[in-house]
Amino acid sequence: MARAPRERRPGMITVYGYSSSGNCHKLRLLLGHLGRQPDRDFRWIEIDSPHGATRTPEFLSKNPNGKVPMIELDDGRVMVESNAILAWLADDTPDSRRRFFAGDAWQRAQTLSWMFFEQYSHEPYIAVARFICGWTPLDSPRRADLPRLRERGHQALAVMERHLAASEWFSSAGYGIADIALFGYTHCAGDGGIALDAYPAIRGWLERVRAQPGFVPMPPVAAENLALIAQSE
Repeated sequence: MARAPRERRPGMITVYGYSSSGNCHKLRLLLGHLGRQPDRDFRWIEIDSPHGATRTPEFLSKNPNGKVPMIELDDGRVMVESNAILAWLADDTPDSRRRFFAGDAWQRAQTLSWMFFEQYSHEPYIAVARFICGWTPLDSPRRADLPRLRERGHQALAVMERHLAASEWFSSAGYGIADIALFGYTHCAGDGGIALDAYPAIRGWLERVRAQPGFVPMPPVAAENLALIAQSE
């Protein structure tokens, strides 16, 4: 039986993202590991999502959910949700480089399980605490949620710390997209008042991620947001 032809790799990928977002930075990080260069292999369009740029009719016509990141291929296809995009980018590489979503069916499912953990048990607390501290006014009523968010964020970090006591990575077959997904907001958890001092295994893992070939750091946060973070309790 003839095998189905492999899907044609796209040419230029357009990434719609907000650079200070951990969810968006995940894509920039994986693209760096894959050796894909800005303006040659992908185009980054900065979207000021905190100020409503994802709620315009033009953006909503592409993504009715009104969020970044989003990618658009040169044939007009659109994909949303950061971890789905990571899985597609990692899978749509030549076999010799398909190591970021590697392994057998069990290993790949284990990788996905950590990515689901990131979106359901990690990001809703660590990312939201960071957003409230740096992107809402000091008198915002949302700041009353910070103690609960920080408590739940520490619970997620404790789960990660226990895992790292026995495993070097979150992706079952070595460094991969689960690590990239979790790095997105873990490395900047302190911006939300969630310190990493009590998690030596996590800090060691973060350094291993930073040492990976092609690592791309998150661009600096705007001064106005840094000022709010500095004043947040």
